[in-house]
Amino acid sequence: MQQVNFFQMFWTAGLVVKLVMLLLLGFSLYSWYVIFQKHLLFKTASKLSNDFLDTFWQSKNLAEANKTAQKLELCPEAAVFRHGYTELQKLSRSQGDSSGEETLKTRLAHMDNLQRTMNKAMAHEMHRFGKSLSFLATTGSATPFIGLFGTVWGIMAAFQDIGMRGSATLAVVAPGISEALVATAAGLAVAIPAVVFYNFYSNKLDNLENSMQSFAADFLNLVERDLMSRLS
Repeated sequence: MQQVNFFQMFWTAGLVVKLVMLLLLGFSLYSWYVIFQKHLLFKTASKLSNDFLDTFWQSKNLAEANKTAQKLELCPEAAVFRHGYTELQKLSRSQGDSSGEETLKTRLAHMDNLQRTMNKAMAHEMHRFGKSLSFLATTGSATPFIGLFGTVWGIMAAFQDIGMRGSATLAVVAPGISEALVATAAGLAVAIPAVVFYNFYSNKLDNLENSMQSFAADFLNLVERDLMSRLS
């Protein structure tokens, strides 16, 4: 059985088919770059998240937890905490000149401000971790059609060649058709891993969002319980 030589087919293909193959190669290379970059990012974030959460619950106060959070720039929960802690400090300073009872009531009323700040931080982290995933989605949906375009164009060129030669034997038709079909195969080869890893990392992104929301809720509960204990 004769083996398929894709490199030979590429060099003997027409100009348009070659351009299509080069475009697909570009999509493939950048897709795999995104895949490996996301692998390292999510792996690092997972480890740092576990470390930060352990430290957070073992910390004696928020200031101690903040020292740890400042060192973990790639940790999403630490980023949410830093924004929340900074906003909490601003609220404390803004009410520093008021009476004790008024200050506590005002801080309790400003819990919405704190929640909005943390929601904004979560949105920023979702954007940071989800960046370039749309490229994988575009690759998965577009490259099969790009490959199909190369195939259709190659088949058209093959039929034109048949018309010029005035012969339609298998020996004349097969090389041109096979070269054209390589574009479709290449398009699928680029699209399949892009779709698989897009779904894989989208699921990880959803898990990351749930983790940040859970942490933000715990943080807000701690702050609210502390304020309520002072009011009682």
